[in-house]
Amino acid sequence: MSITVRTVNAPPEQVFAVLADGWTYSDWVVGTSHIRDVDEHWPEVGSKLHHKAGPWPFSLHDSSTVTEMTRDRHLNLQAGLWPLGEANVDLVLEPAGPGRTRVIMREDFETGPLRGLRNGLHNLVLHRRNIEALRRLADLAERRQSARHPQVG
Repeated sequence: MSITVRTVNAPPEQVFAVLADGWTYSDWVVGTSHIRDVDEHWPEVGSKLHHKAGPWPFSLHDSSTVTEMTRDRHLNLQAGLWPLGEANVDLVLEPAGPGRTRVIMREDFETGPLRGLRNGLHNLVLHRRNIEALRRLADLAERRQSARHPQVG
């Protein structure tokens, strides 16, 4: 399992606003190249976003499903990447002081061939990927924050 943590300079509701906008998924999830569709009720439990991952002509079409959600605090996804497998992605948002959020991302493959690759190297690659994913998520949330509260000068 990969566990990645980042502190974001935006409050939890701003970070969650990015997660709640399924159309931004390919902007922050490394490896996702295109969002094909987002269920109308995203990110409610049971809703899906349909994505494409990887470069053409090897891209895979699959979907991710919300399995748990607490607005502004938690989002759990079953992220499909068949025929390679399916991962559980758990995102927890914790207040980290005024206007800041600690994001904890846990990811692990639960089914499929990639589940068999669980080892230190696999976890390191997944962790490096998720460091970049949380950097991108932070950029999106912080931009939303600065758009809501522009500096006067």
